[in-house]
Amino acid sequence: MIEPAFLARVRTIVGDRGMVTDAADIAPYVRDWRGNYVGNSSLVVRPANTQEVADVVKLCAETGTPIVPQGGNTGMVGGSVPDTSGSAIVLSLTRMNQIRSIDLANNAMTVEAGCILAAIQDAALANNRFFPLSLAAEGSCTIGGNLSTNAGGTAVLRFGNARELVLGIEAVTPDGQIWHGLKALRKDNTGYDLKHLLMGAEGTLGIITAAVLKLFPKPQRTCTGLVAVPDPAAAVALLATIQGAMGDRLTGFELMSRVCVEHVITQFPATTEPFSTRHDWQVLIELADTFKDAALEDALGAALEPAFATGQALDAIIATSEAQSQALWNIREHIPEAEKLRGRSVKHDISVPISRIAEFIERGDIALGKAFPDAQVICFGHIGDGNLHYNLSFPGVLPSAEQTRNANSIVYALLDELGGSISAEHGLGQMKRDEITRHKSAVEMDMMRAIKKALDPKGIMNPGKVL
Repeated sequence: MIEPAFLARVRTIVGDRGMVTDAADIAPYVRDWRGNYVGNSSLVVRPANTQEVADVVKLCAETGTPIVPQGGNTGMVGGSVPDTSGSAIVLSLTRMNQIRSIDLANNAMTVEAGCILAAIQDAALANNRFFPLSLAAEGSCTIGGNLSTNAGGTAVLRFGNARELVLGIEAVTPDGQIWHGLKALRKDNTGYDLKHLLMGAEGTLGIITAAVLKLFPKPQRTCTGLVAVPDPAAAVALLATIQGAMGDRLTGFELMSRVCVEHVITQFPATTEPFSTRHDWQVLIELADTFKDAALEDALGAALEPAFATGQALDAIIATSEAQSQALWNIREHIPEAEKLRGRSVKHDISVPISRIAEFIERGDIALGKAFPDAQVICFGHIGDGNLHYNLSFPGVLPSAEQTRNANSIVYALLDELGGSISAEHGLGQMKRDEITRHKSAVEMDMMRAIKKALDPKGIMNPGKVL
């Protein structure tokens, strides 16, 4: 438990408004979004600025108090909640939610870590610019959490992961120093690029408090298409066809199995069946262009013609309005929530080379089907960048610890064989902390531990996560 003297010192730094001490108010901060991890803490600190973050961290370093940095708490692997010991404080960045500046000539925006991702997107659009990071939780996740986990989302195919959208960061080190790294430079070849150490480190090496984000020209035209395909191999072939025809106008390419679509329709009755025929696999395609007269619908239709001729495509819907486009995207975006409403499943956020996606799904489905004949594979994801959400659902029951271990063993062994990764965009957190040691070499693990020890020798930053 947190000592009264410590609480008093924190209060002098952040004031009463910056502290949450009531157990009922603390409860949402110590429980993860999926409900898989519930920790314990008697103090949530909500600093209002970077100096307050630094002063709190300095106090924690002095007293050896563990810190769990937290943004919107929308993570999937238990990385943003404390353990059950009650010894850690939760340091929430949500009060630090200001957009500090927008530099249109430099196509850059400086934001604080607690800014909601959707608010950043809206601010960019209001200034005739575009910030492309987009994911299902964008209405509640914060940019600090996005950067700390190197978030992916639906636009990685065109724009890259979160770390590729950042020019500079401001951060507080584990000893309470402030690193003023908010340079808005696209070229700065002066040694180690330290910002990349903190991005993707899940708060284990320091606390990101602000960032300079890249902005892009605002798309003037977009086009959404839903294409039925016979199987994942045809989806991969179709990806190459569309990329060849559309180039970097292709911003999204999402695969959905029939099971996913049925779950969304069941859990969200307002969702309608997109095709008259029920197809086993569908691909959601998004195009964007800065040329306002771009005939994207015609271009997509023309690009699909050879796909129909070769059997890559079986049916297609090309949205003719914003409402229809949103209806198609709603199917994809509601899959995680629909899955959650059905109950818990064994989740796998994995990546493989795009050329091995079809093989992974085929072999994975066979192996899991033999091991768990009563379970159901839920497969969807961003195949344009090789990232699948490949989950195993046990209808009506919770998967046991043994079932979870066995399912993981099957999926992870196949990933190792195909040159994949056990975490594509969700991170390691506490869920995959121990598992990663079986998939990274001893050299990699030693390097990671050396970095952790060098930057956080007292081990107070998000303990029990990643390493």
